[in-house]
Amino acid sequence: MDPADLTQHLATFVSRQDEQDHRMDQFAIALQTILNRTAHLEPVGVAPPPAIPEPPVVQTSQVHMTAPMRFDGTPSECRGFLVHVDIPFKLNPQMFFSDIAKVGFIINHLSGRALRWATPLWEAERPIVQDYKEFIAELQRTFNPTRKATIAGKSLFRIRQGNRTVSDYAIEFKTLISDVNWTNETLVLAFMEGLSESLMHELAPRKLPEVLCELIDYCIDLDNPIRDRRTPREKPKRPLPGLAPVFQAPPRELSPPSEPMQLGRTRLTEEERTRRFREGLCLYCGLGGHVRFQCPTRPKMHDKPELPHLRQLRRQALGVTCMSPVKDTKLMLPVSLAWETKTTHNTAFVDSGAAGNFIDVNYASSNSLPLVVRETPLAVEAIDGRPLSCPRITHDTITVVLTTGLLHKEKIIFQVIHSPSNPVVLGFPWLVEHNPVIDWVKGEILSWSPACFGTCLIPIQHVGALNTPTAPPLSTEVPEQYADLRAVFDKREADKLPPHRPYDCAIDIHPGTMPPRGKVYPLSIKENQIMEEYIKENLERGFIRRSSSPAGAGFFFVSKKEGDLRPCIDYRGLNKITIKNVYPIPLISELFDRLRGSAVYTKLDLRGAYNLIRIKEGHEWKTAFNTRSGHYEYLVMPFGLCNAPAVFQDFINDVLRDFLQTFVIVYLDDILIYSPDLKTHHAHVRQVLAKLLDNGLYCKLEKCLFDITTVKFLGYIITPEGFEMDPSKLTAISEWPLPQGLKAIQRFLGFSNYYRRFIKNYSAIASPIINMTRKGLKYQIWSSQSKQAFEALKQAFTSAPVLRHPDPRIPFILEVDASEIGIGAVLSQRESPGKPLHPCGFFSRKLSPAERNYDIGNRELLAIVCLPYQSGDICWKVLLILC
Repeated sequence: MDPADLTQHLATFVSRQDEQDHRMDQFAIALQTILNRTAHLEPVGVAPPPAIPEPPVVQTSQVHMTAPMRFDGTPSECRGFLVHVDIPFKLNPQMFFSDIAKVGFIINHLSGRALRWATPLWEAERPIVQDYKEFIAELQRTFNPTRKATIAGKSLFRIRQGNRTVSDYAIEFKTLISDVNWTNETLVLAFMEGLSESLMHELAPRKLPEVLCELIDYCIDLDNPIRDRRTPREKPKRPLPGLAPVFQAPPRELSPPSEPMQLGRTRLTEEERTRRFREGLCLYCGLGGHVRFQCPTRPKMHDKPELPHLRQLRRQALGVTCMSPVKDTKLMLPVSLAWETKTTHNTAFVDSGAAGNFIDVNYASSNSLPLVVRETPLAVEAIDGRPLSCPRITHDTITVVLTTGLLHKEKIIFQVIHSPSNPVVLGFPWLVEHNPVIDWVKGEILSWSPACFGTCLIPIQHVGALNTPTAPPLSTEVPEQYADLRAVFDKREADKLPPHRPYDCAIDIHPGTMPPRGKVYPLSIKENQIMEEYIKENLERGFIRRSSSPAGAGFFFVSKKEGDLRPCIDYRGLNKITIKNVYPIPLISELFDRLRGSAVYTKLDLRGAYNLIRIKEGHEWKTAFNTRSGHYEYLVMPFGLCNAPAVFQDFINDVLRDFLQTFVIVYLDDILIYSPDLKTHHAHVRQVLAKLLDNGLYCKLEKCLFDITTVKFLGYIITPEGFEMDPSKLTAISEWPLPQGLKAIQRFLGFSNYYRRFIKNYSAIASPIINMTRKGLKYQIWSSQSKQAFEALKQAFTSAPVLRHPDPRIPFILEVDASEIGIGAVLSQRESPGKPLHPCGFFSRKLSPAERNYDIGNRELLAIVCLPYQSGDICWKVLLILC
């Protein structure tokens, strides 16, 4: 049926139904009028009139009901509207015989912005108007995005019994818990938190039920007699003459007063309050050395009783956090900060006089915390408005996860200042947002604001997961300037099977060879569970399929640095007979030499990486692998194939070819966008995201970093001034034990060789260790000379300088050196006359036996000749051209 005809039929139907409703209302009014007129008549003793046959009853299966209310897009009314329209669908199903009839009925009862939203969907005959469930889901996402559980969770810790009966309080409490999925222990805690103080006094000495429903019944049974005792009795009769009047004590005050009035004490004026606050005096007595809450002259308050068996539960659920006073003038709070895969621990200074949340610039730099340039710098002022001499606030941190105590976690952005004595400062905005209840004497946070429940505080059933040392994820919100390109971060699209392209991975093997059939690796119980999940997930996504291939590689797991397990396929046998793809992988040193003049960076991480490439049609059988649950083969390119890096680099280079060499660096699935300023950078990022989306490539938002001035990329820390080694790698080198065996020595040399450009005379220092890897040596024996070289190399890495981005517009200064073992050189630049030299890179290599016969002058000349051809750095070649 044409949608226009259906709309006309629906309108006619609604008009007829309204007319029928009007007639029924008139009939009901007339009937009620007759009943009212005959109600006063009394029956008389006359014969009843002859029975009049009743009119036939018309049988109908329809239930009469009023028309649903109109919905104008108000979020608070969305849930009620959907219930209102769902009732006719269930009670009169014969009237709504299809999904499009239901959708049309709903649209007919929309108005305002809700109607404006639905009109183009109906006019364009979108598929969504023919799918009732999908239409309802989209309507809820648009006009009622707030989760019911979050709202109910906040309300549960906000409601209080007050002067109501426990029965009334329990009704409201049970209404709210229908929308949350909390454990019984958490619900018991929330219910007890809202009880009145007078009832808590009665409950304190009693043993209470541990189940919520039993506890509610117990409190109701206890509350009713208490209220009966409080009910005012009859006024006592006047005492008989001659009897002393009976003294009646005033009723005991069950709830503590807010604060007793003090004779002779007047209320502070605003000026006096400001003066005391500015001079650090007590707001209660006006003396120094303490604050109002610790004032010895202030009357002690009666604490609300706490049930002994709930005390431990309360401390666990509320995340009670110990704070340490420093010289009686500061309160320091132990915290941890997490971003990317890094977590640091420190103490935060809780300062109610600070107008923001701050972090020290040196602390952020030493921990490689990425920073973001502020569009508008902020001046730092004292409490009286005087500008301070410290620099303006020009940078913020990226969103980090701040953990306070066991259960309190939040996402926060710090402003970067110079504060070496207090690296982390939590100011007044943080106190207002979380409103913690602090025991200033013991130095503990006793509880958090009710608003924290369901947002910052993690439910008790998830406490066990907190023991995992993995860092919390970063913010998963797309930056506002790229919001229209949020589709490039869609995980659902990335999970779809990619199409065949010209870049499909071909597995060409040498003639006359056949991929071997590997063994089935034994797996632990946990690994078997993860393997079954991996197989099931990839079968559903279409990435693998069942195979009857004669080949079959082994399946096993390796541990990732985050602690998770990565599935691996043992393709070593297949790789031996595969014809290699010789597409070049970029030189990392050459990539970094293009960053001159950059100031803002964005790092993108592709989702799926190698799985974005299909295996060439007809070659899938060669990727087959064996598991205990069956024999499977890949339709997408898996990890472990020898040609996978070259195939993927060829593909991603072609996708982003227009931007390479100008503002994009690509190394496999890692993409770095660099720009000289923020405005230009936004345009560059938009171009890259649009290009990725056009080619069906999607990014992993939780691993992307936007608009930052310090970025970790390929094991280096990149800044506008230069680049340095990743501090985490430095830690690994400094803690590296003495390698034992050839493989261990080669592993250490391979790791250190990656950073050799930071070390002056690297080859000469490492020569004794390199000699231990010569062919023909059966045993690797550590001599005193090689041990000294090992320690010297570790020390050289920990003191390595920051390398400057080479600038061809500024003169280069080359320093060469030579010894009996090797040659070396340092390429430096001076930013401006009078300033010290800053290294751009170091070069070194061992001398061959023939070259060792050269005199010292020829060895140094050899270093100059070898530089452009053996260093691998483009800056050395630039120097040769300039010379």
